[in-house]
Amino acid sequence: MAERARSRGLSGDRWLPVLLLGLSLWDLRTEFLLLWEHFTFTQLIFAVRHHCLAVIVLFCSPSLWRRYGVSRRRSDAGGNIKGPIE
Repeated sequence: MAERARSRGLSGDRWLPVLLLGLSLWDLRTEFLLLWEHFTFTQLIFAVRHHCLAVIVLFCSPSLWRRYGVSRRRSDAGGNIKGPIE
């Protein structure tokens, strides 16, 4: 089964950024609720300072998604079509 996933270009490591993103959102759930009810910059600074790792994971999640995601490079094995020769 792993060979079939590799042949289609799918990565089995997609669960890592999803897990990290879910855990960081779980850690920040009370801060999000408090910010939603009454936003203050003091509370925002408190959330960033006291949940530093969760905030860093949230900011780095697009990079993690690209790193562990499906490769966008396509192999030229059999798909190399050239234009007409003049």
